[in-house]
Amino acid sequence: MSQPTRILLALILGLAAGIAVVASGTPWVETSITIFEPIGNLWLNALRMTIVPLVVALLITGIAASAEAARANRLATRALLLFVALLWISSVTAALLTPLFLNLFPLPTEASTALRDALTVSTPVGEAPSFADFIQSIVPTNAIAAAAEDAILPLILFTMVFAFAVTQLPPEPRVRLVAFFEAIGDTMLIVINWVLWIAPIGVFALAYVVGARAGGSAFGALLHYVLVVSAVGVVLWLAAWPLAKFGAGIPFGQFTRAIAPSQAVAFSTHSSLATLPAMLRANAKLDVPVAASGVLLPMAVAIFRATGPAMNLAVAIYIAYWFGIELTPVQMALGVAAAATTTMGAVGIPGQASFVTSIAPICIAMGVPIEPLALLIAVEVLPDLVRTLGNVSMDVAATATAARRSGFTAAESDSEQDRLLEEGA
Repeated sequence: MSQPTRILLALILGLAAGIAVVASGTPWVETSITIFEPIGNLWLNALRMTIVPLVVALLITGIAASAEAARANRLATRALLLFVALLWISSVTAALLTPLFLNLFPLPTEASTALRDALTVSTPVGEAPSFADFIQSIVPTNAIAAAAEDAILPLILFTMVFAFAVTQLPPEPRVRLVAFFEAIGDTMLIVINWVLWIAPIGVFALAYVVGARAGGSAFGALLHYVLVVSAVGVVLWLAAWPLAKFGAGIPFGQFTRAIAPSQAVAFSTHSSLATLPAMLRANAKLDVPVAASGVLLPMAVAIFRATGPAMNLAVAIYIAYWFGIELTPVQMALGVAAAATTTMGAVGIPGQASFVTSIAPICIAMGVPIEPLALLIAVEVLPDLVRTLGNVSMDVAATATAARRSGFTAAESDSEQDRLLEEGA
């Protein structure tokens, strides 16, 4: 049984057990809750302890990889700028669409209230800073203190400055320092895999508490969450067609036919990396020369995840909606910035690990509780499928756009393609 299946099964069994115990009228319901709740919170704390070191390590190595790719040639530089712009557009899209979807298709008030009352948060919900405080807090006075206090946005800014400074070092110390942070990231991923291995225990315990306190409404609330977040991802998925049309001049029908095989592979594997060969064939059908797609597609898979900012921010906004938090423009801006900047470091992490490490910093930056993430990770199967399909489509469209805008066409001879690559080097 796969890990996502085990976690989803633990969620269903936990909710069902909690509901059944309350329905049976046994006198020890509250006693059982006091037993299971610390177990679930202990597992959640184990996930939380990995967030800061992993985010810092992955952001540094992600920026270093991007800078290395940009050094390779001008084509890669243009593609990198396009990728960054699309990530920010993705993040802003979620800030606009998620509240709209929640207004059009609201969760019943009783279900929202029951679920909010069932979730115990260990830290109070953060207050929105004023605009002046927001501007003043962007630059940390003490990076170590920012990490200790979970001041995510100042920590991200310091990490980005540090990472760009690393890219300016001579090759030998740069390689050593990047390797050091790669080792930290790999070590933390091992720890996360250990924590996720026991996830069914933690998820069952938390789900039991929610089922006992919220009853059957918890199932409806989780389904509503899956549909709303997936809808945001579908919008980003469909955006690949206009990008291919207006960015690379590819008709909708041609783009659909070209990416159909890669979509099938993405659907079956839930992995952008496993879909890379199919994406290369898709770009070939779109008349993108191998000289361009062979450079850009591996780069896209390594540092570009188009649906990440949108769907990650949508999760944070949805949690705020659950808890009745009225997000201010400043809080939304913090979320947009955190979502857009942390995504590049999340690429290549297993889906469930990236779910926590990518979304928790956004929640912390916005002052939104992260405790619901321990439950939501169990229903990530459908949203994760939408993420993969959207990422694959956007990878192909962005690659075609960058290639066409850089002058690569199928009519060029191999020598002309070589000349363009040499000029960009």
